[in-house]
Amino acid sequence: MKRTIRGLMWVMLSTALVVMAPRAFAQRPPETHPVSTHQDIVLSWDRSALPGDVEIQAPRTLIAYDHLDVGRQYGALHLVCESNSDSRRGACPTEGDDRFLVGLHELRLTFKESRSQATLELAVLGGVQRAMSGRACLGDFWQNGQYAPWSSYGVPCASDIPVGTGYQLHLPAKEVEKLVAGTWTASLSLELRSPSTKNLATFSYELSFTVTDHNAVAIYFPQFDEIAPHVGMNLRYDPIAHTIGGGTTVDMCLYDGLGSQAAYLGVTVRDSGARAPGPLGFSAWHRDSGGSGDSERLDYTVTLDHNGAQVPMRNGVEEQLTGIDSARLKLVLLPGMSQPVFCVPTPLRLEMPRVPIAEKQPGYYRGDLKVELRVPTGVP
Repeated sequence: MKRTIRGLMWVMLSTALVVMAPRAFAQRPPETHPVSTHQDIVLSWDRSALPGDVEIQAPRTLIAYDHLDVGRQYGALHLVCESNSDSRRGACPTEGDDRFLVGLHELRLTFKESRSQATLELAVLGGVQRAMSGRACLGDFWQNGQYAPWSSYGVPCASDIPVGTGYQLHLPAKEVEKLVAGTWTASLSLELRSPSTKNLATFSYELSFTVTDHNAVAIYFPQFDEIAPHVGMNLRYDPIAHTIGGGTTVDMCLYDGLGSQAAYLGVTVRDSGARAPGPLGFSAWHRDSGGSGDSERLDYTVTLDHNGAQVPMRNGVEEQLTGIDSARLKLVLLPGMSQPVFCVPTPLRLEMPRVPIAEKQPGYYRGDLKVELRVPTGVP
């Protein structure tokens, strides 16, 4: 007798759970009517820790729902762009489409970098989803599946019909990866329509992404593939004065990993040879003699060109270059990077004053020069 009662109680309890469970996860969407909205989405990240997909609008964001007045056509709402070709405010179809366009679809959107004014067109993924008049469809008020944002398509599910619409937008991770260091902004505008009515509402977004690339701070020599280039001094002999001298310019570009917006860049040029340099601060030494006399040493100066200003460099002394946010820029593809970036061109001029050739030993001379770049800490 006790076993029978215990078994009956278990059956009754499990039956109650089966009835109540759908109500816990499938609540009817509230009655909602279209309203224009504007959102500012401001994010920042470093390229060493990319955020993945950037959500612009969460899935199933309810636009409108009314299961009592199906004449409002809320189950066929769709979103269109201002242009199908100009991506400055989003490019996608400008008219609704009643075909079965399943899945998320691309909207092309232009991003502009504030410092360099570079532009980049990226693909935003978006879609609409239908809310039903009842929960006969898998026990849920939402019908499975997404349609293109501009699709007005909707289909009944069992005894229920579409009477509402939600939508979603996001920038996929593969598109996020294309943004190099800088501040990128974009404006997206979408118009809400029904099959019979235009201009029901407008959904607009201002996107601002600040991207840093701290791990990619680099000194780049565009004329050379290697990190430690071999540079000829381009010395010339004057047969009349019997002197030798000359110099060369090394194309150099500084990448701060901040979209060229650092408050300053600290540059140090250092004579890294094994022997102490001469009075000019930088020296090349006779390759074969191994001595340290004046006759075995060629002295030279180093000058850095920063935005047209000549900056004399002292051995081992940092010079702070300011005005980075307004300096001219150069587009380069840094080694190991898939996207070009803008860096600050700062050519180095190596100049050896003329000296009597009789005072120097004939042969080859070599010097070692090291350039160091420091980006200020505490930057975004």
